[in-house]
Amino acid sequence: MTVTFTSRLSATTAPLKHAWEHTVGSGRALLALRADWQGQLQRCHDELGFRHVRFHALLTDDMGTLISHQEKPLYSFFNADRIWDFLLSIGMRPFVELGFMPEMLASGRKTVFHYRGNVTPPADYDAWATFIRKLAGHWVERYGIAEVRQWFFEVWNEPNLAAFWTGTQDDYFKLYGHTAQAIKTVDASLRVGGPATAMTAWIDELLDYCEKHRLPVDFISTHIYPTDPLGFEGADTEAQLANSPRDLLRDRAKLVRELARERPVYFTEWNISSNQRDPYRDEPFAAAYAAKIALETDPFVDGYSFWTFTDIFDEHYFPSIPFHGGFGLLNLYGVPKPVYRAFQLLHGLGSERLPVEGTHETVDAWVVRKGRSITVFLTNHTQPRHAIVTQLVAVRLTDAPAPLAASIERIDEDHANPRRRWREMGEPEYPSRSQVEQLEAASRLVKEPLGFLYEDRTIRFDVDLPPHAVAAVTLELAPGPSDAGGAA
Repeated sequence: MTVTFTSRLSATTAPLKHAWEHTVGSGRALLALRADWQGQLQRCHDELGFRHVRFHALLTDDMGTLISHQEKPLYSFFNADRIWDFLLSIGMRPFVELGFMPEMLASGRKTVFHYRGNVTPPADYDAWATFIRKLAGHWVERYGIAEVRQWFFEVWNEPNLAAFWTGTQDDYFKLYGHTAQAIKTVDASLRVGGPATAMTAWIDELLDYCEKHRLPVDFISTHIYPTDPLGFEGADTEAQLANSPRDLLRDRAKLVRELARERPVYFTEWNISSNQRDPYRDEPFAAAYAAKIALETDPFVDGYSFWTFTDIFDEHYFPSIPFHGGFGLLNLYGVPKPVYRAFQLLHGLGSERLPVEGTHETVDAWVVRKGRSITVFLTNHTQPRHAIVTQLVAVRLTDAPAPLAASIERIDEDHANPRRRWREMGEPEYPSRSQVEQLEAASRLVKEPLGFLYEDRTIRFDVDLPPHAVAAVTLELAPGPSDAGGAA
């Protein structure tokens, strides 16, 4: 059976903000000093358009930001500065997650991850505030207030989960208050926000607390995964996803927008699952799911930060297998996974979204204008254990100028799928340089011509869309009065 989608090119457009490009995640701060991490981030910035990066553990002892030396506090901002210097050199900025607790300030010994990030409240909240004030003041002095006011300061990470915060909700709000006031004493224009919670929790409560105590909240930040809460290696991702509503992330984004009380909304973590090792993340499944999520959440958010851009990641151990189900868009060797190529297609979209008529259980369609071109972006996705088949998609674009050319780029089992090539190689754990080059070649998007019909100012074309696939059809249009859009 054929599914039909129709869009009138003279219709009034809505903005496509590309909120998914605002920020991208990484594992922890220390990794940002690696050359391969930096090279992969620069590629993501250049090809995918990411503008900020966020990671954990900026304040842990291995960064040396604050340690106890001879029973006295020793501050060293050198490593953090080196990271910010690199980001600024490639045209990016930090989304600064303030955590975890330096050991000399901590009230307890509980830690998270193999690098032992301390997750206890400060023993002395005033000492914590002094630390934050010194840190923010140093960066303003080094980079200038005109630069640093473009950064974001986010207080902690997922304090509603016991794995990341041993204190109570009130303890977190106390931490937030001391942190926000410390930052604002450096300069009132610096941006601070939270609650950085898992599962979109504590938003109302934080805003109520801050209104009561007259504390600033410049933005709302939170996290969402289809498999929430906190994932773990060995979890049954297939069952979790099978039970997760197909539109969960869109609906949560809409809810947070309603809760935010007119403040900007930044989801600072999301992915197709929260589990440490998820094979779906290396497959076309992730490309279709992530692209759908990015496009349907865009109207409700100001930033939507994918976790993470790279498999150079070591929360539990440093992996060696090239395709191990890691969080990243790029694998250890910098080979783009299908989901990376989905973000590349998304980056190529324009900023004017046209209304689309038509619905289907697994297929979604968006029509986006960019100058004199139109892109029809298609996904065929459903959760595991739900029915999905190859679908014939008929697209009709009305009130259309004459098309000069049409092309299609695909991501599916047979296109932009390096993991398939890796399996054909015998799944080498340590691929040679030649093998990595073959994987890179297998990952590439291929632009192919697509046939179409044009009659009575209507463009018609059909696309076969396999299960868990992405297709982007781009049409170059002849100059005409409808190029600028506007109401019919």
